[in-house]
Amino acid sequence: MGLYAGIDLHANNSYVAIIDETDELVVAKRYRNDLGSICQALEPYRDEVQGIAVESTFNWYWLVDGLADEGYPVHLVNTLAAQQYQGLKYTDDKSDARWLAHMLRLGILPTGWIYPKRQRAVRDLLRKRSQLVRQRTASRLALRNVLERTTARRLTANALKRVTTNELSEWIEDPNVRLSMAASLAMIDAASEQIEQLERAILEQAPANESYRLLTTIPGVGPVIASTIHYETGDIGRFPSVGNYVSYCRLVRAERNSNQRPKGQGLRKNGNRYLSWAYHEAAHFAVRFQPKARRWHEKKRSRTCPLVAIRALAHKLARAAYFMMRDQVPYEPARLFG
Repeated sequence: MGLYAGIDLHANNSYVAIIDETDELVVAKRYRNDLGSICQALEPYRDEVQGIAVESTFNWYWLVDGLADEGYPVHLVNTLAAQQYQGLKYTDDKSDARWLAHMLRLGILPTGWIYPKRQRAVRDLLRKRSQLVRQRTASRLALRNVLERTTARRLTANALKRVTTNELSEWIEDPNVRLSMAASLAMIDAASEQIEQLERAILEQAPANESYRLLTTIPGVGPVIASTIHYETGDIGRFPSVGNYVSYCRLVRAERNSNQRPKGQGLRKNGNRYLSWAYHEAAHFAVRFQPKARRWHEKKRSRTCPLVAIRALAHKLARAAYFMMRDQVPYEPARLFG
């Protein structure tokens, strides 16, 4: 007799439900988030368990990796797609876990891709770099705001990067304002140091992959953008078509139409925001460094707004990158822009 397990994962505990072929509950119990406790609960049914559905939450790494290492067939659930009937009056963790196991038994469980553990660590390092860059930018903007409202002095972006504590002391008399600006400078310097360390570690590993090398043949795509595209994409084979890929990159419209009329919008943020950022950055650089891309962008811009034009160019670059990674071919601007 086959058994099917569903785990409703939370921050500090997990609810485990196991059902049989007739949907009868075999196990329904809450456990603290401890791999040993959960494996101990599953051990009596190891030979009969056909699969374990784990809810994809912010903290799924330890559980999915641990169960896979123990030899269990694990499925990472796409939580947005695995919604129960909205008309239910009452649901709880038990019903949620049982629902996951039920969909797994029926073969209709919507699943996500389990990113390989070793490469996942490098991808997360890139995401940490992105977070630090945003924090550094926020500190620079705070520094600029204090300067403008205190001295009416407006520095360019490059001048702001070179400003020193001594210069600030000459421009600002109030010691409290100087202390605030010195704190912003210290944050910027610390973030810059950490960003450089992360980039060195990432770029030591990225060139070993052929897809990374191919992506760097796109004009304006440097090591950081190429690494982001490579690691955030993962196995290109998991995307059946180029349309699936650009949708994952958040580069298609989120619309719902019926009878040729709009009926609302889909979830615009469903996808990978890091890939969306990478292709938008690549589009900006392509306009600067590639004449054919610039001409295409200017033509598009003459018929619409600048934001839509850049987004359309990012869409084209994402389609090109998909075929480059899938077919292992270099970038060909003539095929993209004619």
